[in-house]
Amino acid sequence: MSDKQSDKDEKTGLSRRGFLGASALTSAAVAASGLVGGVMTRDSWAAAAKEAQQKIHVAPGELDEYYGFWSGGHQGEVRVLGIPSMRELMRIPVFNVDSATGWGLTNESRHILGDSAKFLNGDCHHPHISMTDGKYDGKYLFINDKANSRVARIRLDIMKCDKITTIPNVQAIHGLRLQKVPYTKYVFCNAEFIIPHPNDGKVFDLEDENSFTLYNAVDAETMEVAFQVIVDGNLDNTDMDYTGRFTAATCYNSEKAFDLGGMMRNERDWVVVFDIPAVEKEIKAGRFITLGDSKVPVVDGRKKDGKDSVVTRYIPVPKNPHGLNTSTDGKYFIANGKLSPTCTMIDIDLLPDLFAGKLKDPRDVVVGEPELGLGPLHTTFDGRGNAYTTLFIDSQVVKWNMEEARRAYKGEKVNYIKQKLDVHYQPGHLHASLCETSEADGKWLVALSKFSKDRFLPTGPLHPENDQLIDISGDVMKLVHDGPTFAEPHDCIMARRDQIKTRKIWDRNDPFFAPTVAMAKKDGIKLEEDNKVIRDGNKVRVYMTSMAPAYGLTEFKVKQGNEVTVVITNMDQIEDVSHGFVMVNHGVSMEISPNQTSSITFIADKPGLHWYYCSWFCHALHMEMVGRMMVEPA
Repeated sequence: MSDKQSDKDEKTGLSRRGFLGASALTSAAVAASGLVGGVMTRDSWAAAAKEAQQKIHVAPGELDEYYGFWSGGHQGEVRVLGIPSMRELMRIPVFNVDSATGWGLTNESRHILGDSAKFLNGDCHHPHISMTDGKYDGKYLFINDKANSRVARIRLDIMKCDKITTIPNVQAIHGLRLQKVPYTKYVFCNAEFIIPHPNDGKVFDLEDENSFTLYNAVDAETMEVAFQVIVDGNLDNTDMDYTGRFTAATCYNSEKAFDLGGMMRNERDWVVVFDIPAVEKEIKAGRFITLGDSKVPVVDGRKKDGKDSVVTRYIPVPKNPHGLNTSTDGKYFIANGKLSPTCTMIDIDLLPDLFAGKLKDPRDVVVGEPELGLGPLHTTFDGRGNAYTTLFIDSQVVKWNMEEARRAYKGEKVNYIKQKLDVHYQPGHLHASLCETSEADGKWLVALSKFSKDRFLPTGPLHPENDQLIDISGDVMKLVHDGPTFAEPHDCIMARRDQIKTRKIWDRNDPFFAPTVAMAKKDGIKLEEDNKVIRDGNKVRVYMTSMAPAYGLTEFKVKQGNEVTVVITNMDQIEDVSHGFVMVNHGVSMEISPNQTSSITFIADKPGLHWYYCSWFCHALHMEMVGRMMVEPA
């Protein structure tokens, strides 16, 4: 950074950030928004914010316009917020253990977690909602677990996870996006880290030809891995076009290095583009391999002897790119530079010619490379031709016009940057309302800032992060809300409230608890009627109903060392009358909502009297909703 950039400019008296903000605004925005000399005054900022804040007030009895789904970061969960109020409505446990609902403890949740139930951690990054014809259909939300290489599916009618898949042959599932048209057939996800194959400790050289990572496609309905593609370099973020043919992913480690210096060695890395129908054709023709114990078809998408694979193309872009976003109009893949101050605009309409060999240079599909600022990470869109990019180092969101950036790339003198807005601090992802669909409405933008520093009451060395709500409905972005968040909400997504249809009570035929229903049927139990104890050797199954304010069984007897399974069916039909079950001093806790069946298994290892109680306040006599387990000595 030069001396002129680092401190206040001697001629203008503006800081570098102030200068950039001033020069980035159009004359129309200046005239419309109370700017003096191209810079918003303190009074004009305050007035703009006050006007915008009136839009975010959701009065008692009113509902938010949008559902927001936030990744819970290292907590391993998904959080549900109302937009624009930014009120947290619910937390959906996915890769974590949650004692309130019993997720990770109940038999139903452990059945969904499968073998990965042994992991008590998760690292959620990218939530995305299933689509039909380029619009959210409200059926599913998908989320990745970078920590343990998993992908999960959440049913949005009950807002609970119903499937979790561990991706074979890879480590660290990071970028995740969905097929947009004609419907979400595939969930595409990047495995970030390069590993040897087989990874048996005999080879540790990442530059070996058998060291690589894979691009993965998961069937959205079955949640089975449909196929994998071997790539050169590593993979970071991904997105798909609006035709259903092309996906693209960024690579920041084309060097296949394991150290920081090595990963920054090349001046350019690349975006790898995948031709999905071509991959399917290769598999149908039997031109694939399998790896290790997995039966998933694997297609080789690497360059060999300088020749392209039929399923991929590698487009050089400035070094260490990060985010990869498809513009709402379907025209561009936009790769965000990270270590370059630029974004790279790839014209999707030119990709068929690139795959057909009609273009001599892969860079021929690049039609814009706007210089935006320091540390561009992710880009979102308002549906009006404008893009919004986070600048991590500058702690700003920059608004820029895509077509003007394309004209500037051709040499035309045009100011494509419309505004730079300070956010606090170091923003990563950002998301505009409906921006991943053809219905992008350009109303709200959320900037997810990694640092909060001085924005909130101090909380010791570990600070909350800061989600900021920005009004983008006019010519000028207006910051209207700060919200502290814990353990890195990495990304978020917004859908209109009419696009999400939730159940008020459970359907008794719901597949969520089907395994428990099958067990009861085998025991000859009618879950809606029976309150019985079934003894099967050392295993005891306790079936009971619940209806506020009482359990169907207020006591049962077992022997020390018995494996006890408690199955409870909530017979309340009234919305919001949930019950809980906690066995004191046994690590046992679960939720049973109206019409739901839940079960949990534990060892009765302590002789004596042990109380159980309802943990969800359900009735004026809630405290009296108790029972006791009597454990006889072995």
